[in-house]
Amino acid sequence: MQKEQQQEAAAGPVPSPDEQGDGPKDASEIAPNISDADALKMLLEMKMKKRQEKPNLPSTVTELATEEGSKVYVVGTAHFSDSSKRDVVKTIQEVQPDVVVVELCQYRVSMLKMDERTLLKEAKEINLEKLQQAIKQNGLMSGLMQMLLLKVSAHITEQLGMAPGGEFREAFKEASKVPFCKFHLGDRPIPVTFKRAIAALSFWQKVKLAWGLCFLSDPISKDDVEKCKQKDLLEQMMAEMIGEFPDLHRTIVSERDIYLTYMLKQAAKRTELPRVSETEPRRCVPSVVVGVVGMGHVPGIEKNWNTDLNIQEIMSVPPPSASSKILKFVIKATVFGLVGYGCYKVGQRTVQFILSMPVAQNYLQKLANVKPDL
Repeated sequence: MQKEQQQEAAAGPVPSPDEQGDGPKDASEIAPNISDADALKMLLEMKMKKRQEKPNLPSTVTELATEEGSKVYVVGTAHFSDSSKRDVVKTIQEVQPDVVVVELCQYRVSMLKMDERTLLKEAKEINLEKLQQAIKQNGLMSGLMQMLLLKVSAHITEQLGMAPGGEFREAFKEASKVPFCKFHLGDRPIPVTFKRAIAALSFWQKVKLAWGLCFLSDPISKDDVEKCKQKDLLEQMMAEMIGEFPDLHRTIVSERDIYLTYMLKQAAKRTELPRVSETEPRRCVPSVVVGVVGMGHVPGIEKNWNTDLNIQEIMSVPPPSASSKILKFVIKATVFGLVGYGCYKVGQRTVQFILSMPVAQNYLQKLANVKPDL
């Protein structure tokens, strides 16, 4: 599974721009009739000319390094922040990375290509269809938990009028402008996170958490978002609600810190430079990586950076607990009970309506006047 989730980087550092001389400043300057080898060389030169040896980076960037000499620039963001978008753009432009890793999984990748207006509408609308889709994808309990967390996100969206994940979309756009730059999804699959989170809670903890999420209504201003630059707003709100549930914090935050660290380290492995042909000798060099994650994950990534990590344990989904089975049964019984009661009331009213019709009353009167044969 690990092999499927990691990808090889496609480019890396080459000799410094001073050694290369003047190169093209933009891909449009490359002549259309040059050879593949020359075009490849010019693209690499263009990339390295733009890459800053001592980049001027925002204060939200944490620089890490590997034993192989690769550099990783982790941009800590607030998920609802225009300032974070600018930080991401500036960092990618300054370091011209070989790989960009974002705090998304394959289940949330659609937000990268949706426009802001559509995302804003989608984030505000939580309907029965989305609930059914979440339950089908993640199971009953995990699906309900996902919808409750979406409600938190929708609350922030409605308060700020801003769609979530803007920094990830900016990262995607900027990565596409950097020659030979790969784009990686670095977060643990959301169904695994929700299932492990549900399994970590007792029956009453699930009820208490659901109650807190259902009745979230505190107003939020844009100033509040920027004040949370040292800790992501969404994660801060979640931390306040799950503070008394350490096991839930472990599954939603700490375990994902480990997973994100693992994916960043995989992206930072030495990378092979592009080759024009199979006969050209292979050259591997240290990588330059930009990671875009919520500010709340940065301390955990720093803590785990020099640790040998194994993500097999945090990728496993424990079997449902007894409390989960009971709660699942109660929810199903309640739903079926409400449906049955609804059918009963509808049927009762239908019968009453039919009997109140003149035609039905005349027919019943005739039946009452019929004398049985002796």
